[in-house]
Amino acid sequence: MNNRRAFLIKSLFGTAAIALASTSLIKGAPAIIKSYNKPDSKINGVQIGCITYSFRSLPDQSAEATLKYVTDSGISAIELMGGPAESFAGIPESTMDRGRFNNLRRKKRDGGRLSEEENKEFMELQKEAEDHAASVAAWRAKTDFKKFEKFRKMYKDAGVSIYAFKPGAFGVNNTDAEIAYGMKAARALGASHVTLEHPANDARTLKLGKMGEKNKMSVGYHGHTQQTPTFWDTALEQSPRNAMNLDAGHYIAAGYKDIFELLQKKHKRILSMHTKDRQTPANGKGNLTWGEGDTPIVELLSEIQSKKYKFPATIELEYKIPEGSDAVKEVQNCFEYCRRSLA
Repeated sequence: MNNRRAFLIKSLFGTAAIALASTSLIKGAPAIIKSYNKPDSKINGVQIGCITYSFRSLPDQSAEATLKYVTDSGISAIELMGGPAESFAGIPESTMDRGRFNNLRRKKRDGGRLSEEENKEFMELQKEAEDHAASVAAWRAKTDFKKFEKFRKMYKDAGVSIYAFKPGAFGVNNTDAEIAYGMKAARALGASHVTLEHPANDARTLKLGKMGEKNKMSVGYHGHTQQTPTFWDTALEQSPRNAMNLDAGHYIAAGYKDIFELLQKKHKRILSMHTKDRQTPANGKGNLTWGEGDTPIVELLSEIQSKKYKFPATIELEYKIPEGSDAVKEVQNCFEYCRRSLA
């Protein structure tokens, strides 16, 4: 009798436990289903991201195609270029031959003499560019930010968050209305900061910092080989909203050896770090396949991990894509390099 009673009690509790477990699983099922087959590029506490500029060589630059490039690469967080989001939101398209315009402008800038026919073509293209810029500014002034919110949801549903936004809205020729637009669009996308090339203009960084304060948006300044240990200092002093979009590869190519000291001193003001493998000046400044250059990527990722720095390491694909490969495959390779480094 006692054995039978014990068996019944065990059976009762066992059935209840199974039922309880089943109920818990059913309740948790939506979350499990939602996260199934989604990318996760946060590795042992370090967020690995990617700037969508990395996919510039691919023909389709739409919002949907860009999202597929990102997820196929295994990336779950991005710095988003302006093109995919603004195109999705309905920005006026340009029909001008921008490649030809840039070639003529470069020739003129570098002291080359334009023929009469080339000069006429250049002036026509310049007028077309100015007209398009005016139409873009007018569109930005009346933009419906719900379209950016819809963009954010599409990416979020696929498992991708947007931590930075880089539209062409912050240059010296852009209006205050365009700057405000870029910051509001970034907020709608869920970004913590916008990014742009450092303008090397103290008045401009002051304006952007103050507008960042007004619009509750931080501004990350990017640099190339003009980066120095003090490159960002004036901007950082001007506003708490001014910050750094450090490029580790370019910093090494500029010849500096104190990148770990820079991280230690300024990590609280670094919002994101572009990651690529460049050589030192002594070795030619090349932009190489990861693991072949002089940028201490493994050590930098380890430093972010051990010191618990909050900023993401952003993959930026800039080396020559090998024959037979493509941008998605190469970003996958860069991500795998990060994964092995942080294992």
